Order: sequence, then C-alpha cells, then structure tokens
Amino acid sequence: MGLLVFVSVLSGSSFALDNGLMRTPPMGWLAWERFRCDIDCAHDPKNCISENLFMDMADRLSEDGWRELGYVYVNIDDCWSSKQRDDQGRLQADPKRFPGGIHKLARYMHDRGLKLGIYGDMGTHTCGGYPGTTLDKIQLDAQTFADWEVDMFKFDGCYSNASVQEEGYPLMSKALNATGRPIGYSCSWPAYQGGLPPKVNYTQLGQICNLWRNYGDIQDSWSSVLNIADWFFENQDVLGPAAGPGRWNDPDMLIIGDFGLSVDQSRSQMALWAILAAPLFMSNDLRTISGEARSILQNKMVIGINQDPMGVQGRRIVKEKSGIEVFWRPLSGDASALVFFSRRTDMPYRYQTSLSKLNYTTGSYKAFDVFTNSAMVLKDSADFVVSVNPTGVVMWYISAPARLNVRQYFSSDRMQGSAYRLDKDNAIPRVFF
Repeated sequence: MGLLVFVSVLSGSSFALDNGLMRTPPMGWLAWERFRCDIDCAHDPKNCISENLFMDMADRLSEDGWRELGYVYVNIDDCWSSKQRDDQGRLQADPKRFPGGIHKLARYMHDRGLKLGIYGDMGTHTCGGYPGTTLDKIQLDAQTFADWEVDMFKFDGCYSNASVQEEGYPLMSKALNATGRPIGYSCSWPAYQGGLPPKVNYTQLGQICNLWRNYGDIQDSWSSVLNIADWFFENQDVLGPAAGPGRWNDPDMLIIGDFGLSVDQSRSQMALWAILAAPLFMSNDLRTISGEARSILQNKMVIGINQDPMGVQGRRIVKEKSGIEVFWRPLSGDASALVFFSRRTDMPYRYQTSLSKLNYTTGSYKAFDVFTNSAMVLKDSADFVVSVNPTGVVMWYISAPARLNVRQYFSSDRMQGSAYRLDKDNAIPRVFF
C-alpha cells in the first residue's frame, strides 16, 4: 500500500513526464534477449556487448529498410558499463568494449537518422552486477545521459526494494525532464510490484513514464510469448485504459528472427503485439535475419496498425472452446483490426463467424488480410470462414465503415467492466489499401 500513498502526492506537474515523446509506440532494436550479457569480446567479437555490435545494428537499420518503417531506436541493455564509476562519480562505459564512449556512439546513431537508448538500474547494482543508480546518483546519471545525447533510458529494478522504487522512479522522471533533453523513459517499476493494482497505480505511471514493463522477461520460446500474451489479455480491463499516446504497456521484445518461433508463431507475436499497441523492439541479429522473419517484421500494414495515432490498446473479444480466440482494436478513421488466433496444435481450423456476431453494425466492409495481401467485401450479416493454422493467426484490417456498435459492444456480458472511451478527435488514417 505504500506505493499508492507515495504516488498519490505526485499528481502535481513537478513529477509529470510531459516530454511529448513516443506519441505512438516506440520501435527499434534492443540487445538483451538475443545477446544478453556476453562480454567475451576476445572469443566472440561479433556477438559481445560492445560498440561494434550496436554500430552493426545501426548500419542494418539504416541500410536495410528498417528506419523508414519506424525502427529508429538502437537500445543498449545491461553490461555496457565499467565496474567502477569515474573520479567524478559518473557512470562510464567499459573502456575496452566501448573505446569511443557512449557520446560517440550516440553521434553515430544520429548521423544515420537513428536514436540511442541506454540502460540503468534503480538498485545498488544492475541485474548483471554493474553499478546501479541509487537515489543519490539519480540527478547525476540523468545529466550524464543527457550530456551523452542519449534519446531513451530504461530503468530496471534489480537489487532495490519497494520503498526505493516508490521514490526513485518518479525522481528519475523529474531528473530527466530537468536536463532539458527529450529522453524517452522506460520504467520497469510495475514488473517488480506484480503488475496490477493495488500495488501499481497506472494513472500515475502514465504521468511519470513513457512506457513500462508490466511482466517478466520474454524468452526465446513460443511458451514465453503465449504466457505473456495471456497475462496481458486476461488483465485487459486494467491494462487497456492505462495505455495511450506517450504512455504504453510493454509486453517486452519481439523475438521474431531468433530460434524459438515458427513462421506462424512469428506472425502471431507480431499481430498480437500490434493489437496491444505494444512497443516494437526487436531483439535478434539483423546481420543474419531470414527473409521470412524480415518480411513479418517489415510488414507495413501490421506496423500501421501498431502505430495508429489514436493509441487505443486492443482487446480479446471472443474465446472459444475450440481454441480459437478473436482480438479487436479500434483504429483511426473508423477502421479496426481483427486477429483470429488458434491455440490449437493439431491442424488448421476452419472458424465460422460473421461481423455482426463480432458486434459490427449493419453495412458492408472491406477486409484486407495483412499477411496474404488479399481483400474481400463482407456484409455484416454474412457468415465467413477463416482457416487459422495451429499457433497461427489471420489478421484483417477492416476499413471504414467498420464501426462497432460501441453501446452494444460494451454492454454485452463478455465485455462488462471495460473502461474504454473511443476518442475520434483529430484521428488521422494511417493505413491505406
């Protein structure tokens, strides 16, 4: 309960983030899941956490079509720093693995139209055992990051406790703002407090952080993706209203292009993360990524859905005993997205429904399949069949007039308790046929 008591006093503007950043979910590349804390540059020079790795990924983002699609952040995670601070008490990069320093690396990113993210930890040490940012170091470290021209900061919570986090996460928000440099702020706070009220106050988090990790780290497996997705959709009535422009729930990295997902499962992660309005941070090796993985991650329609400026997080609307689930997200311009997902592991399943059964109003709609690039016109009352592969998805962009009967939708038994308000003001369509 201490979290609620402390955060309740932070409603004043002095602790509001108000940095104008990340009005759509941030996109980019993050080192952790794929490269972890590999610091053995003597024996693994291409994969160790070093400036060369991040420069390589920056080259790929800028030369292989990623940057133009919105993948602009190159984010350092743990194990980048020296084990000691410098003589002035400042954090410093490991001199052997980052001989040019972080400021030079930031300039390398900026010269290529990219942004640099960096990692710190609230506790005495980072999760990997490197120097942490204790309460007395918050202002100094925030200024150091600004001096280095860093664009994003992830603040982890290892080796800290609830009372330190209650004080430290808001203080870092204030300190970053005070530098005068726009720095996107990612907080791991809720993940260390169970992710849900009453220990987590999402209203206040939205005033302090641009995005936050709610749940545990993703691993390179389908079971991990499914576990994370299940938690987010099972708690959608709490998590959904917290998200919006400049404040995002973060289900963690995209592992598409690594070793643990099939092609169908890769499409499923991409589609479900788009429905969630999730940050899209890839953690893979862009130097060797397969063509299939690249085509999924560079799918313009899915990215357009994820980046919809209205910023409403989608939700699960149907959960069938057959193992089929349906997810829906409202989009700008009275459009919407539907995802048909199969939890089955046997064979493709032919799922029959209609738009009216999914609470669409009377009319004809154009449905565009984002992975097959096929389109069809559907009347709301006409039954249709989608064939969904095991652990796979079918994802549709439904163009206007795909407008849900909101009153009917939110008064139905399965939608009781939703707190959504669909704000159509200043909506700008982003996705076109």
